[in-house]
Amino acid sequence: LQSKTQNGSGRSSFPFPYTPYRIQEQFMAALYAALEAGRVGIFESPTGTGKSLSLICGALSWLRDFEEKKQQEEARLLAPEGSGQEEKQPLASGGLACLNSGDTSGEPDWITAFVQKKEEQDLVHRLKEEQIRRKKREERLEKIRHNVQLKYAAKRKRSEEDETKHLLQLSKEILSEGAGEAVPEQLDHNEEELILAEYESDEEKKVTSGLEEDDNNDLEEEHVTKIYYCSRTHSQLSQFVHEVQKSPFGKDTRLVSLGSRQNLCVNEEVRRLGALQLINDRCTEMQKNKHEKKSDAEVEGKKRRVSRAVCPFYSYEQMQFLRDEVLVEVKDIEQLVTLGKETKACPYYGSRYAIPAAQLVVLPYQMLLHEATRSAAGIILKDQVVIIDEAHNLIDTITCIHSVEVSGSQLCCAHSQLLQYMERYRKRLKAKNLMYIKQILYLLERFVVMLGGNVNQNPSCQAVSQTGTELKSINDFLFQSQIDNINLFKVQRYCEKSLISRKVVLLQLCGHCSIGLMTCLGPLQSPPVEADNDHFQAASPLMHIEGFLSALTNANEDGRVILNRQGTIGQSSLKFLLLNPAVHFAKVVKECRAVIIAGGTMQPVADFREQLLSCAGVDPARIVEFSCGHVIPPENILPMVLCSGPSNQQLEFTYQTRDLPQMMDETGRILCNLCNVVPGGVVCFFPSYDYEKQVYAHWEKAGLLTRLATKKKIFQEPKKANQVEQVLAEYAKCIKRCSQAGGQMTGALLLSVVGGKMSEGINFSDDLGRCVIMVGMPYPNIKSPELQEKMTWLDKTMPRAASQAPSRVLIENLCMKAVNQSIGRAIRHQKDFASILLLDHRYARPAILNKLPQWIRERIQVKSAFGSAFAELRKFHRGKSD
Repeated sequence: LQSKTQNGSGRSSFPFPYTPYRIQEQFMAALYAALEAGRVGIFESPTGTGKSLSLICGALSWLRDFEEKKQQEEARLLAPEGSGQEEKQPLASGGLACLNSGDTSGEPDWITAFVQKKEEQDLVHRLKEEQIRRKKREERLEKIRHNVQLKYAAKRKRSEEDETKHLLQLSKEILSEGAGEAVPEQLDHNEEELILAEYESDEEKKVTSGLEEDDNNDLEEEHVTKIYYCSRTHSQLSQFVHEVQKSPFGKDTRLVSLGSRQNLCVNEEVRRLGALQLINDRCTEMQKNKHEKKSDAEVEGKKRRVSRAVCPFYSYEQMQFLRDEVLVEVKDIEQLVTLGKETKACPYYGSRYAIPAAQLVVLPYQMLLHEATRSAAGIILKDQVVIIDEAHNLIDTITCIHSVEVSGSQLCCAHSQLLQYMERYRKRLKAKNLMYIKQILYLLERFVVMLGGNVNQNPSCQAVSQTGTELKSINDFLFQSQIDNINLFKVQRYCEKSLISRKVVLLQLCGHCSIGLMTCLGPLQSPPVEADNDHFQAASPLMHIEGFLSALTNANEDGRVILNRQGTIGQSSLKFLLLNPAVHFAKVVKECRAVIIAGGTMQPVADFREQLLSCAGVDPARIVEFSCGHVIPPENILPMVLCSGPSNQQLEFTYQTRDLPQMMDETGRILCNLCNVVPGGVVCFFPSYDYEKQVYAHWEKAGLLTRLATKKKIFQEPKKANQVEQVLAEYAKCIKRCSQAGGQMTGALLLSVVGGKMSEGINFSDDLGRCVIMVGMPYPNIKSPELQEKMTWLDKTMPRAASQAPSRVLIENLCMKAVNQSIGRAIRHQKDFASILLLDHRYARPAILNKLPQWIRERIQVKSAFGSAFAELRKFHRGKSD
């Protein structure tokens, strides 16, 4: 279907899988115009309005048009001399205007003409090369698309080679070990997961340097104009890819999904390591082994002393085949992994080889927003389009990605490992290597001193004399720790180039690193839930500390160092807190042609505009905002602010008043009344787990829980993430059972927490959420040192807005973002209906009401008395059940 819509950018129709809603047409038109004009857009489209499809069809329509225009211009520029020259000239000069950047004012005409002619020739030459590459790629993909035999020939060839190699390997093992030693001795579990079978395929020996050069030429293909789409979670990205597959662009879009090695690795022996850092280290080591094996193979007659494992999936030929398969047909991460297993090719590297030719690259936040990760993945943002979806927490995300915390245990452990490495190889290390290793050892020693400890003693046995939290500017921290004379930029570069942290880890994994000093990690492993994380810490503490060293190179005003001294040195930590996320986002905005920040609930948008875009140096004229209403009719939603309860108790859940028994009783009475008239599921959000627990205990004592339980079965949100699915399934099952059986029990009541697992990403559609209640205003904890520092920084750097201090605006915005995320859980599609209750008279303030999403703000009612609110609510739900 073609959706017809008129807009200023000249696009009159958008391909769409069905007849779109009017707001979807408006969204696509605004998106197209923003991309065409190279804007930075903040786009809000409530969940349930088909935001993903609107993004896909709007953005890919623009990309298709852009490519067509570009090819038409190329055709004119490459037209033979004399044919259509009159038509060619204006467009050519327009296309070249950007190239002729040199200042030729005052130069003779013949020089200006010569420079322009030279630039024109260079452009034509480059366009010809690009055209040849493009045709070559298109022919290759077309062959794979239409020739099934060719498609599976590589798979078959690889599998035959694999089988032969496997049989050869078995034969070698039997010959060398003898029948009695065929079954190896059972190893300790920790050691078992670090042992990898040696593997070297014939194909890898056969790869000639000439072939590799050809491969590299293919990989050097210029990046086509593309759209980078990123979202928060792996499941959100998969969902987006499925939407692309269903869209009109599903058949002819070159899409590649990127992920971490943890998601994409198909080598089972490496996957078994579990922790991301261990997988990364092992993968890098195996690639290094492969290159070393090639050079060793040239030296005949010399028997190598150590047999090293290489990855059987890291094969140029197979990865190129996988790259082409990815470009031919849209695949999500799971399909990519399946393809990798079938073709015996690495999906992690194969997908990266597909980036230059891809039109749409789907990737997680971390990979796009962190410069070093972006660079390592081969992502070039110059003149490209970036769409950041689910961006309501973008500022926090950038802050978290660039904030680093290291524990005393990690510092002591890294020092121990590095010291042993230096002692073992001292005689073989060059002077410069020794110098940098000694500098790193000194840094680690001083960091532990700052926590009040000694690096040479077991951190779990060193008690901290003065516990508490202390904040320092970067410069103060460097001076006080006496490391201001060390060039951290040089140390950082040394760590990157020498891969010292990986070598130290390998030394430990090979068993040459004494574990006597590793007992420092003991206390960290006490909480069983965090075992995986500790495994990562134990595996590569120095690599983690490199991130902290890198953070210390930020500008003094952009961050703070938090010294958190707890019971022992091992439990204490140093944390770098990024205060100005704009410094890292500025690079993205500067390089890209256009950036779109999208989400279901983007209100209040002032944070994005001021903290992120203005600080990143974005011209206000370049920023465009778009917010659309909801697809549901006005009569399907009833949002209300409730100022007082059934006994006329004013509702004000401040830190001072929310613990009062009368306030908790009033909340219980409101819920009892609501549960009498609301069918199906009621979801009630509390500001914190502690407060929800406190209220629950009070209701239990007062007998309110028993009254509530006559109408609704009560469920509580669990703190542990792995229990959420089970609770949700039981909650849904109970509602379904009650609606079918009838009787006194009408559904279920779910007590949830703002910012918990159920306030984001979970849908309470239809009967699962007929009423959503927000108890109080979930302001963040202003006693938090991190938040206090952020507030101080904002007051110093940001202008006052409408006579309000920027720190006060931040607190309100954080609160309202959390509210908007939670209340948006209820309405999920056009025919859905629900009531939304905000329990606190402070919600009635105009400044607060303005921070609600437009579609709720337009329909909200402020009720000062409970009676009229209850009557309205009963009428709404009775009307819907009739």
